[in-house]
Amino acid sequence: MIEYVKRYQKFLVGIVLGIATCFFAISTTAPVQSMNSTMNSVNTQFVENQISLINYQQQAESELIAQNSTLVSQALELKRFAAILSGDEIYPTPSTTLATGVVGAALNGNRLIVRGGFRALSSPLRDYATDPLNPPNPKITSGVHIHRGTPAQNGPFQYALDVQVNADGLSGNVKGEYTLTDEQLQALNSGGLYVDLHTKGFRTGELRGILKA
Repeated sequence: MIEYVKRYQKFLVGIVLGIATCFFAISTTAPVQSMNSTMNSVNTQFVENQISLINYQQQAESELIAQNSTLVSQALELKRFAAILSGDEIYPTPSTTLATGVVGAALNGNRLIVRGGFRALSSPLRDYATDPLNPPNPKITSGVHIHRGTPAQNGPFQYALDVQVNADGLSGNVKGEYTLTDEQLQALNSGGLYVDLHTKGFRTGELRGILKA
């Protein structure tokens, strides 16, 4: 099983590097220097996000396997999901932010393991202890959540992710382990679960992304 995960990671890294090479080739032939700079910045962010995503997916898979040794001989039952978090996905009004985030997840049956990270937030995460919803929801214990809904709606809260914030207060990692209901499982498999991140500056959401297989 370890070799299987390693081969999968190597395959994804190869794809990422291949795409990055294409982007770099395009940007270096662009006639305007400022365009080159912008393209290189976008390319770098893309590659960093994809590499982070691979790492988070591997972490989620490893944890899922550790919790269920029978998966060693049933690797193909693992299903992977990913979410690229951006301000453009905030509904109905996208947020203007330079922040980014990625989330990788692994599913077996109805057991979902989530790992991810974020960086360059415009402000610290919203503290729901001091800035709660009205009425307050005691299940919202962090500023990073999973909701049920499509990209064109703000759906009901499902879970809060555990958050470890870095010293700068504007970056960090998230994780969560959940046993999904049948309704949640159906939503996940049909692109109906999304991750969003709330900050003090963007109380209703700075980053968001659909979990996709």
